[in-house]
Amino acid sequence: MNISASSPRQGGILRPALAVFTVLSLATGLAYPFLTSGIAAAVFPHEAAGSLIRQGDRLVGSELIGQSFSSPGYFWGRPSATAPMPYNAAGSGGSNLGPRNPALAEAIQARIAALKAADPGNPLPVPVDLATASGSGLDPHISPAAAAYQAARVARARGLPREQIDALIQAHTDKPWLGVLGAPAVNVLMLNLALDRQGAPR
Repeated sequence: MNISASSPRQGGILRPALAVFTVLSLATGLAYPFLTSGIAAAVFPHEAAGSLIRQGDRLVGSELIGQSFSSPGYFWGRPSATAPMPYNAAGSGGSNLGPRNPALAEAIQARIAALKAADPGNPLPVPVDLATASGSGLDPHISPAAAAYQAARVARARGLPREQIDALIQAHTDKPWLGVLGAPAVNVLMLNLALDRQGAPR
């Protein structure tokens, strides 16, 4: 015997299913996000707000998103392949160029040439993270080697002793978590802001 769509048996199944759906939607779609967001804002207010950096009332950036610097008196970050502009947080991504794609080799050679043109007397090899873009295109960090490669150029442009620049790099190098997890990294924006506190480029 067929059971019609309006039978009491089907109605008895539908009501508990809707009740479970409603309870789970409220718990996981509203209560849980509000609870975790509230805890994060209370325990880690800076990070929960996007790790924003302010100078007075002016927002200058975020510790989590890189920015473009082209002046010789600033440290340059890792290249970004986001479109339509570098470090576009609304369009995070890489170039998707394969290792055999000629366009990738051309882009890397152009970046190396720009670095060497900005500091022609530099005998150090160009660190790989200054010549290749990150997968996100938003990486705010460079390696300590990439910062050291640029130190002489920045020191000349700002008229500061090289030792002072090296000390700033050391002070703004993030160590591996617990001493073992991750690799040392330098936040470019934080380092450049510290440079500006030493005085504007000449």
